[in-house]
Order: sequence, then structure tokens, then C-alpha cells
Amino acid sequence: MADLGIVIVNYKTKALLRDCLRSIHDSRGAVDLSVCVVDNASGDGSAEMVASEFPEVHLIVQATNQGYAHANNLGLRYFGMGQAGVAPASEAPPYLLLLNPDILLPPDALAQMIDFMVAHPDCGAAGPKLVRPDGSLDRACRRSFPTPEVSFYRLTGLSFLFKRHPRFGRYNMSYLPDTLSTEVDSVVGAFMLMRREALAEAGLLDEAFFMYGEDLDLAYRIKQAGWQVWYNAEVTVLHYKGESSRQRSRASIVNFYDAMSIFHRKHYQERTPLPLNLLIKSGIWGLCGVNLFRNALRPKEARGVASATH
Repeated sequence: MADLGIVIVNYKTKALLRDCLRSIHDSRGAVDLSVCVVDNASGDGSAEMVASEFPEVHLIVQATNQGYAHANNLGLRYFGMGQAGVAPASEAPPYLLLLNPDILLPPDALAQMIDFMVAHPDCGAAGPKLVRPDGSLDRACRRSFPTPEVSFYRLTGLSFLFKRHPRFGRYNMSYLPDTLSTEVDSVVGAFMLMRREALAEAGLLDEAFFMYGEDLDLAYRIKQAGWQVWYNAEVTVLHYKGESSRQRSRASIVNFYDAMSIFHRKHYQERTPLPLNLLIKSGIWGLCGVNLFRNALRPKEARGVASATH
């Protein structure tokens, strides 16, 4: 049985996927791992490349793109994981990693992240410090849940005006130095390392989320099950963010805001006063409209979900 099962969902990122798989091979160290690539009907030769250049990788080819959550669940089921509350199969790896194809791993990243999980037995999920190609922090790698209060600060722009304020900067935890390892509400699904037992208790990704929000939702359920979620600043990983989503930029923006709406409806709507619910919903879809308009004005090569996520 492998120590680590890695699930990579690919959509039209053939070159990045090749580099990612090579970096996994170079980063394995003493970690016994197995990789499953789920290709979401890319049609760009990605699946053929994996089959010919990485025969050790288990490849699942989707005839249609049914979403990021659905594809990840296919990979997790391949490794023996199932529905919430059901003990994982004995052959399931002790650790499962959701990894985007636009990630490049440094040589010791996987071993260091597993060592971190071993040192933190109450940690159900963890992620590293993700940086963009320009060296800036990918702010999604450490987040608070978008509670009605946090959502209000984000939708009104207060979280961007007062990034260093402990109250207003909570969503991306921008009031904390990015060099500080700390317990968080959620890490990002681009690199989400999970303990088998925590995932077994929380269950698989919610397929109501097509492309975004499923990582926040899964982290929420992991924490509900009594586990911790950690940001590990000691490991730095490169993230070429947004490459898959730019293939369908309008749909990416709509999916992003739809995920915000689903998360609020699922976890907060019933215990939020009606006027605030209406304000949050109108804010979400108002911002969606603004970002669709802004995105349409951008040069074609600059369009994508990055415009929606700031």
C-alpha cells in the first residue's frame, strides 16, 4: 500500500501536467506514492501524453467535463475512499492529496508535508505556502470561512482596503505574516493533503460545486468532524494559478460566484436573518455581473477567473 495517493484533475493543461508529473517524480524522496490523473475531456492530447510518458500513473479519461469535484471524487474512489461515515478500505493510502496540474513541487515538498501531518496528529488537512510565478503569495492557500460577517467585509471591499486589520482581513488572513504556520479554516484544493481518517469522516467532495468552493466545503466538514486544518509555511510550492479556468473564462467567473452562493446557502442561510441573506445574495451576483463586464473588456489572453478572485 502506498503512503500517499495523489489525485490530479486535468483540463486542457497538457504542458503544465507534464511538468507537474515530473516534479512529483523528483519530489517523492522516501515517500511511497501512487498517482491518479483524471482528464476532464480535455481533447488536447493530455490523456495520450500521460499514457505514453507516465505509464505508472493511473489514468481516468472522462468523456465529458462533469466538474472538478466529480473528477476528484473519481480519483479518491480509485484509492478506496467512499461516502461519509464509512471506514476507508484497508488498501487506501494513509494520506490523500488533491493536486492541481499547474503546481510544481520542490524536491522535498511531499516528504515535508507528510512529516508535518505526522507531527500534528489532530490535523485532518494541510496545505503549503503557495506562491505565484512572480513570487507573490497565492492568497487562497490560507483562508477563513466566508461567514456572513466575513462575506460582508469581502463584498463591500473592506477586506481589501484594510488587509492588515485582524477583523477585516480575515478571509485571506492577510493580517498574518505568510511565514507563520498556523491553524486555518481552509487551505486550497490546488494542494490539499488529507489524512485518510479525516476524509472518511467528512466524506467526498460535494458535486453541487462544479469548479470552485468544493475545497472550502470539504474543509468545513473536516473541521465539523473534529479535525484541524493547517497552513504549513515551512514548505513553499509554485502555483501557476488559473490556467485551466482561462479555457472557459465566462463560465469560470459564473462558477466562482455560484460556488459562493451554494456555500452560503448550505452552511449559513438558515441561521442568517433574511435581510442579510438578501444583501449577501445581491452582493454575490452583483459582483459577478461587474466581473463579467470587466473581463469582457480585457484582452483575450488576460481573461479568466483571476479577474473574479482579485
